[in-house]
Amino acid sequence: MLSNRYEWLIGLRYLRAKRTQHFISVITFLSMGGIALGVAALIVVLAVMTGFRETLQQQILGVTSHITIRSYAGEVKYYPTILDIVSKTPGVAGSAPFISGQAMIQSRGRALGISLRGIDHQREKEVSDLEKNMTRGKLEQLPGFGIILGKNLATNLGVALGDPVTVMVATANVTAMGTMPRMKRFTVVGMFHSGMYDYDTSLAYIHLQDAQSLLRMNETVTGIEIKTPDPDSALSMHKILEQRLAHLENAASGFWIQNWMEMNHNFFRALKLEKATMFVILFLVVVVAAFNIVSSLIMSVMEKSQEIAILKTMGATARGVMTIFVINGGIVGVIGTFAGLLLGLSLAFNLEPALQFIEHLFAIQILSGDVYYIDHLPAKVVVSDVVWITSVSLAITLLATLYPAWRAARVDPIEALRYE
Repeated sequence: MLSNRYEWLIGLRYLRAKRTQHFISVITFLSMGGIALGVAALIVVLAVMTGFRETLQQQILGVTSHITIRSYAGEVKYYPTILDIVSKTPGVAGSAPFISGQAMIQSRGRALGISLRGIDHQREKEVSDLEKNMTRGKLEQLPGFGIILGKNLATNLGVALGDPVTVMVATANVTAMGTMPRMKRFTVVGMFHSGMYDYDTSLAYIHLQDAQSLLRMNETVTGIEIKTPDPDSALSMHKILEQRLAHLENAASGFWIQNWMEMNHNFFRALKLEKATMFVILFLVVVVAAFNIVSSLIMSVMEKSQEIAILKTMGATARGVMTIFVINGGIVGVIGTFAGLLLGLSLAFNLEPALQFIEHLFAIQILSGDVYYIDHLPAKVVVSDVVWITSVSLAITLLATLYPAWRAARVDPIEALRYE
């Protein structure tokens, strides 16, 4: 009875091609390379998509809050009472009122449309990273008709700290000359850089009381911003806040409560769909390489039919012959998968320096902030993604060996050796 060890010895030996089998050997190495490239590409792309999503999430939540409370009536009344209720709610780390609207800002003959945001400079620290994102000036200088501009917005206007700007809103003033938009002069007291091109180009902050005066909102605000200990906990706060605010006088009109995921639902859904699409597309690379394994093994079976017949006459079972070719093709898949794993992890962990080197070498900018929201390429390797990719690749390559191995097991020794 032949030992099972012979299956491994012959399976490994068949990896080394004879002089007449160089073509089969080339296909085998191409299959191995295809699997390695497919696995590496999957790891790198999924790491980039994950890093891209998390970076955008951090930058978005650095400017906006985790939860926003608005009123269907348009303005939130009695906001100090709401702030008191919200701040005492378990799971709330901070809260602050805000006013938002559209405006036009003018300076030195230049005029740009902006998103104007009125904030309480003391409470804003609890709900956003505005103070951390400031590159010049201080948040405490905001009261008294000061304004904080995004870095790109200040550049486009050509203004610096201490320069005056004029803010014009649609709220009308009735004068002897007719109805005129309200205008107010502000002084630039700070600049911020969030890393998000849209925010840095179009967002400006003024003090809450200055916004109320400019927009004639009296003692009302647009809404309440809320921050939770972590972004995920904000997803389950909706019903809790609704129950706590249900007894207020203006609750008849209803409060509109949104978490950060709902406010950016389409954006994050598009990222998720893109990640799934890229996985499917690159997964096909591994499938194509697996077909190459099938082709090389079938040709190997045809070439070695006489050797298979001799093995069977010496006592090898059909299962043993099948195991030989499963081992032969499986080793190709395993080597290709783990080579791709090492290559993919190496690229993923060093992707940004490599990208910077290419940009410096060719004097080009691969990622532009106004197109891709961010101007760098983040990558985060998730262990579950790596395990999933490795497992799927190994499963596909092992499945690809079954049909050729089955064909080898069915070789008839009499037919194979008839003319020898």
